[in-house]
Amino acid sequence: MERVFTKEELEKMGKRTVDLLIEAIESDNKEEAKTLAKRMYSEFSAMHDVYVDWLAELMNYVYTCWGEDALYQALRKIVNTSIPAMSTAAKADFRRRVQSVAFMLRGHLQPLKVEEDDEKVTIMAEPCGSGQRLLEKGAYTSPRHLTLMQKPHVITWGKTNFPIYCTHCPVLEILSIEQLGYPVTITFPATDIAQKPCRICLYKRVEDIPAEVYTRVGKQESIT
Repeated sequence: MERVFTKEELEKMGKRTVDLLIEAIESDNKEEAKTLAKRMYSEFSAMHDVYVDWLAELMNYVYTCWGEDALYQALRKIVNTSIPAMSTAAKADFRRRVQSVAFMLRGHLQPLKVEEDDEKVTIMAEPCGSGQRLLEKGAYTSPRHLTLMQKPHVITWGKTNFPIYCTHCPVLEILSIEQLGYPVTITFPATDIAQKPCRICLYKRVEDIPAEVYTRVGKQESIT
């Protein structure tokens, strides 16, 4: 059969977009660079959303088959892989910790609003690139019907009507408290969870973290 692509097209198709983008910049080809930057965003956004959808469906499956305690144990196993990176971040100075969290959150491909006051830095993704976008895409309505958990649990911060995908956030705090003595990052959800952005806070002094952050996940302050 007749070939569909030229050899050059196949070679270009196999190159990383970031490499093509750098080549365009170095060649001072601004229009090509803009096109490639948008392409790279679209490529990453598509892959990001696929993995969020897969994870949400997997979490929902565990919950519907075996309940909230099984989901909690599964999340403890999965989220625990994040703790080494958090432990490393906790050893860094405050400025570097904030920059590291912002670096991670930019991976959701949404703009961030970052504010600082005397006790903390607060980061909000506008909108949240995972939990909020799932809700806005209709994942909790027909035909997907992801679960809004109605039974209070430590993985819902004791709240009801809690989007199942968002349960990984309380678990991250729980594991951080257990292994480091305090949560490196703290999420304060909107009143209507996932309908508006959460506030992700990093406190300059551990002792300024509100007691409710510990009690809402069944923990006590363990600061030495």
